[in-house]
Amino acid sequence: MKTIIEPFRIKSVEPIRFTTQNERKELLKKAHYNLFALKSDDVIIDLLTDSGTSAMSSAQWAAIMNGDESYAGSPSFDRFEASVRDLMDFKHIIPTHQGRAAEAILFSLIGGKGKHIPSNNHFDTTRGNIEATGAMAHDLVIDEGSDPKNLHPFKGNIDLDKLVAFLDEYGENVPCIMITITNNAGGGQPVSLENIHFCAKIARSYDVPFIIDACRFAENAWFIKQREAGQGERSIKEIVRDMFKFADGMTMSAKKMLLLILAAG
Repeated sequence: MKTIIEPFRIKSVEPIRFTTQNERKELLKKAHYNLFALKSDDVIIDLLTDSGTSAMSSAQWAAIMNGDESYAGSPSFDRFEASVRDLMDFKHIIPTHQGRAAEAILFSLIGGKGKHIPSNNHFDTTRGNIEATGAMAHDLVIDEGSDPKNLHPFKGNIDLDKLVAFLDEYGENVPCIMITITNNAGGGQPVSLENIHFCAKIARSYDVPFIIDACRFAENAWFIKQREAGQGERSIKEIVRDMFKFADGMTMSAKKMLLLILAAG
């Protein structure tokens, strides 16, 4: 029998407070059944987010001690910038403390009352940052993405026909087209490389910037490699570069499963 184990050791232990079923019922009632109103200390298993749930490696902990917090010219930024440019060919790279901060900056510039922004499914912080400016966030995921029983391999795809109709309807009031990879608010479903490329092509034809919410791009690339015709022999890095080569910009949170995926090669 072949035993499969995780190829890593976890070096820290954090205690968890266990609650009874009656306590959990009461806590949910007091929170008016709004998971965002619960205290994290009262949650045993947190499935509300995948941010910050990965254990850091020994190399990552060691890197904290080597981090340079200089006000300007930090070599830590140089290493970060080089890593990003190795995968994504963007002119400007701006680190923020979290993905939601990047969204806040982006939509403070391009959002506003009367604007309409489409995506496959907007993540909740993305929707919040869009609508805080007075703009409207619209979900255009394919119909298969809303059917739990459907086994479509890329249920995170944006519906391209709906996207074209959306652009025709709202015209110059569409400041950008977004696509989230993987489609986090849609159950973490992947987006095909073909769908990304067609979405970018439509954006160019309407002269609208194409923005990727890319927090789980490595996982999405793995799904492309496993499921999309003609991609099985390509490396994850090649697929990632192909995913971003037609994008005009991106936002991302680096606190997702990306930590484990990159550590696993």
